[in-house]
Amino acid sequence: MAPKVLISDKLSEAAVQIFRDRGIDVDFQPDVGKDKEKLAEIIGNYDGLAIRSATRVTQKIIDAADNLKVIGRAGIGTDNIDKDAASQKGIIVMNTPFGNMITTAEHAIAMMFAVARQIPEASASTHAGKWEKSKFMGVELTGKTLGVIGAGNIGGIVCDRARGLDMKVIAYDPFLGQEKADKMQVEKVDLDALLARADFITLHVPFTDQTANILSREALAKTKKGVRIINCARGGLVDEEALADALKSGHVAGAAFDVFAKEPATENPLFGLPNVVCTPHLGAATSEAQENVALQVAEQMSDYLLTGAVSNALNMPSVTAEEAKIMGPWVKLAGHLGAFIGQMTDEPIRAINILYDGVVATMNLEALNCGVIAGIMKKANPDVNMVSAPVIAQERGIRVSTTNQGKSGAFDGYIKVTVVTAERERSVAGTVFSDGKPRFIQIKGINIDAEIGAHMLYTTNEDVPGIIGALGHTMGSNGVNIANFTLGRSAAGGEAIALLYVDEPVPAGARAKLAETGLFKQIKPLQFDVV
Repeated sequence: MAPKVLISDKLSEAAVQIFRDRGIDVDFQPDVGKDKEKLAEIIGNYDGLAIRSATRVTQKIIDAADNLKVIGRAGIGTDNIDKDAASQKGIIVMNTPFGNMITTAEHAIAMMFAVARQIPEASASTHAGKWEKSKFMGVELTGKTLGVIGAGNIGGIVCDRARGLDMKVIAYDPFLGQEKADKMQVEKVDLDALLARADFITLHVPFTDQTANILSREALAKTKKGVRIINCARGGLVDEEALADALKSGHVAGAAFDVFAKEPATENPLFGLPNVVCTPHLGAATSEAQENVALQVAEQMSDYLLTGAVSNALNMPSVTAEEAKIMGPWVKLAGHLGAFIGQMTDEPIRAINILYDGVVATMNLEALNCGVIAGIMKKANPDVNMVSAPVIAQERGIRVSTTNQGKSGAFDGYIKVTVVTAERERSVAGTVFSDGKPRFIQIKGINIDAEIGAHMLYTTNEDVPGIIGALGHTMGSNGVNIANFTLGRSAAGGEAIALLYVDEPVPAGARAKLAETGLFKQIKPLQFDVV
C-alpha cells in the first residue's frame, strides 16, 4: 500500500505533484491545519504530514497520530511543532533550513533602506496628497557602519550585500573565527564595541536563552546616538518597550521590524511611532523561497517514506535504517559529548578533533561527526540539525578532523572529542556500556564513570576536604535536590571534578552561593536531551 501524506497548509501544486510522481498517496487540504479538531480527527490516517507555519502540531495532534512517521516543515522554523512529543513517539521532524536564506537577507537590506529614507511614511504622505520634501530627510548607507549580530547563513549574506553598498561591516558572533571573518571581509568585534560603533544594527540570530533581549535596555543605552535597528530574525531579541522609549527620546533614530515578541502582532509598543517600519513576518515571503522550500520538503518526505533515507531531520541522525539499529546509542553519545563541550565553551571554536576507538571506529563516522558538531552548535542555534551543523561549522571556519583507531584500552570502543579555541583545549570522552546507555568516561583527562542526566551541575576544584559537604549543604539550603553525583580527580590533592544529577536546572542564586564558598574554580549548569 502506498504511503499517505496529508498537506495541511498551502503548498505549491508543483510540490503536490512531486508526491504523486513518487507514488505517494497525497491528500491536499490546505485549510485543515487551521482546524485543530478536524486535524486531530483525521491525522491517524496518514504516514506523513507536510506543513508550513499555520498548522500547529501539538501534543494532542501527535497523540492522535497513530500511523504518522514523518512531519515535514516547508521552512526553517519549527516552533509550531512539539518536537519532544514527536521524538517520544518516534516521529521524524524535518525542515528545509536553506531554502529561504537569500530572501530573508534581502528583506533585511530592504528594511534598512526603508528606515534610512523613511520610505513608508513618505509614500503614505504623498498618497494623501501632501508634498513634504523637507519632512523626510534621510541618510545614506554608503560609508556607514553596519553592525551584524549573528554572522551565520543569513547574516553572512547580509554582510556580503552590505559590503556591495560600500558600508563598513562589523560583526558580533561568538562562533565566528578570525579566519572566517577575514574571508568574509568583516571586522570581528565584541558586542559592546558593535553597539558603540554601529550606525545600523541588524540581528540574525535564533531566539535562545543566550540571545533573548540581546538588545536590552542596558544594551540600547550603549548604542551610538542616531542608530537605526533592523530585526528580521526572531521576536524577543530586542526589548520592545525599551526600544520604544529610545525612539521617543531620539537616541534611536529609527527601527525596522519584521518579527515581534508576540505574533500575530495586533498591538505593539513600536506601532504608531515615527520612522518605525513594520511588516508582518515577511522575511521568507517571496514566491521563489516558498516554492523552494515546498519542493524540498516534498522530496525529503518522499525519500524517507519510500527508501528510509533521512535528510534535514531535527530529531534523528541521517543514517540508513540498517545503520540506525547499531548506531543509535553511539549517535546519542556523540550528541551528548558535543553538547557538553558546547555548553562549556564560550569563546569561538577554531577546531573540533574527534577520536573514534575500537568498535565505533568501523561505523558511519560521517553521521557520528554530524552528531558531535550538532551537539556543540545547539548552544548557539537550537534549530541546528545533523545535516546543517557541518555546513555551519565550515562556514564559520571551524576545522573538523577525525581519527579512527583499533581497540586501545579497557573499553570495546569510545569517542573522544577535543575542541580548540584561542585560549585553550577542552576534551571529553564517552562510551556505550552493554545496557545501551551512553556514559562519560573522561573529562579534562580525569577518568570518571558518569551516566548522563537531563539536568546536571559540573564543578571543578582542588582536591581538598569539605567539597562534598559544601555541595550538599549549599544545594540543600537552596532547595536543590541532588539525585546522585560522580566525582573524579587527577591525583590526591590535584585537580578534581564533580558532576551532580539534579531534578531541575540549578537556579542562578544557588550557583552564586556555591561560588561564595571560594572552593570552586568553575561552576557550570548543564542540560542534555536524554529522551
